[in-house]
Amino acid sequence: MLKHTPLYERHVRLGAQLVDFGGWEMPLRYRGIIDEHLAVRRAAGLFDISHMGELVVKGPGAEPFLNRVLTNNVAKLAEGQGQYTLMCNPEGGVIDDLYVYRLKGNEYLLVVNAVRVEADTEWLVQQLAEQPDLGGVWAENASEVFGAVALQGPAVAAFADEVVKGKSVAGTEVPRVTALQKNRVGQFMWSGTAIQVARTGYTGEDGFEIIAPAPLIGEIWDRALEVGKSFGLEPAGLGARDTLRTEMCYPLYGHELDESTTPIEAALERFVALDKGDFVGRARLAEQAAHGVGKKLVAFRLGDKGPPPRPGYALFAPGEPEQVGRVTSGTYSPSLGLGIGMGYVTPKHAVPGARLEIEVRGRRLEGVVVQKPIYRKQVDPKKIS
Repeated sequence: MLKHTPLYERHVRLGAQLVDFGGWEMPLRYRGIIDEHLAVRRAAGLFDISHMGELVVKGPGAEPFLNRVLTNNVAKLAEGQGQYTLMCNPEGGVIDDLYVYRLKGNEYLLVVNAVRVEADTEWLVQQLAEQPDLGGVWAENASEVFGAVALQGPAVAAFADEVVKGKSVAGTEVPRVTALQKNRVGQFMWSGTAIQVARTGYTGEDGFEIIAPAPLIGEIWDRALEVGKSFGLEPAGLGARDTLRTEMCYPLYGHELDESTTPIEAALERFVALDKGDFVGRARLAEQAAHGVGKKLVAFRLGDKGPPPRPGYALFAPGEPEQVGRVTSGTYSPSLGLGIGMGYVTPKHAVPGARLEIEVRGRRLEGVVVQKPIYRKQVDPKKIS
């Protein structure tokens, strides 16, 4: 039986097309993927992200523990700050990619992928058992306690303070939501309860992700739709979320990332702090950083015509019979008006400007490797190379 977020009935009333996403019945679209995508790029969109997981790690040993199991340097986080990071196995394969926020003191919030909540929780518990000398660390899966929504788009900053009007929780030192800087999180009051608001997102636009106790998330959704309507806000589904993140070349677990793929292969070196000391998977990642990899994640685009690429499609060098890679994500880009994607190729072909052929429905279409992100504001798509 599929799971439902606290906003399920609202999605039904809005006429959303619902689909199975990792065991959750989630909205794929409301008015249409292209319309919702462009609303986020031009104005604002509201997403239900309550399917995402929330893990709480706290205690005197929380920081060294997280630095042991995550690739980025948690010690650099000030209170109210977050960072993108990855959790790896001993071979350097990605167990999950996630955001970690330092809330207050030794309390951290990990926002993880919906399909990896159980695997992540089991891995953390296992790692805690193997590191009994950390001086007290508690890890809890709090995913069922919370709901979450994402407000994304260039117009969001104009009305976000009217959505979350409550005072900042004492000690968080953030006077209002729009005072948050990128990758910062604050605690604000809503109906007498503290909620978390982070200036983060998965679209490439400015925005906020609001995490609150599940019984409150419906009120927050309704308030956002009401306040944002005059600013062009539209509810947006997973379809637009996917096209937006593909334009920005943000990885999706199960597509660009899995336990057989490392952050170095996924071109995520900047989120791997090899200089912070030992951590799970470091030896393999250091070896790859020094000596290279056998595959590399690239972004590419097609010409102006032809169907979009899809995950699993083969990638070839022009005119060559031997496959040089595969597509991991592919879609039509509403912003650029052409097919785009990401995929793994041999290092020889992982260079911007390299020509590729993508096998689409039995025929090869011409493509070119481009710099990331594929979408850039105020850039002519024909000049991206």
